[in-house]
Amino acid sequence: MMMRTPRLFPSGEHLHDRAAIGWRHDTACRAAQQIMKNGRGLSRLFFDEKGTAAIEFGMVGTMLSLLLLGMVDFGMGYWEQIQVGNAARAGAEYAIFKGWNQSGITTAVTSATSLSSISATPAPTQSYGCPSASAGITTAASGANCAGGGTAGSYVTVNAKASYTTLFTYPGVTNPLTLTASVTVRVN
Repeated sequence: MMMRTPRLFPSGEHLHDRAAIGWRHDTACRAAQQIMKNGRGLSRLFFDEKGTAAIEFGMVGTMLSLLLLGMVDFGMGYWEQIQVGNAARAGAEYAIFKGWNQSGITTAVTSATSLSSISATPAPTQSYGCPSASAGITTAASGANCAGGGTAGSYVTVNAKASYTTLFTYPGVTNPLTLTASVTVRVN
């Protein structure tokens, strides 16, 4: 078994001996006096490079932490926007397979995601129209003939809405944010 030798100071005393404690105190005082000698001690500190890495890390680390927190906050908001879009698509899918049923579509929207603030606002609507390449859907009466041929179809518009409260307040950004999505599908 190997024995550790006690640490000794130049005077030969042990680390905790009274003489060694006095020696450490005297050394610290001499170092402070040397720094402050002739009023040039503070100017020497400006050119000393010891500890600059720690200061630089503190400054850069703070900025990187703030950037990371902002990215996490943005990511959470973006994830909730995706969930709102998925809820609107779930309501549209319900309308495609089950037909027009406003309460069923609303239930499909609100139960499609785990977000507590999700709602089918404004309420789902049914309309009749003809598809148009330039205008999207032009309004027409049920069963009317369309300009491009065929008859007017039944369309359902499903909306989803939720609010997202950011972790921090940002300049120029309202809090809470209103997230919306809208999907229109032809049901026949």
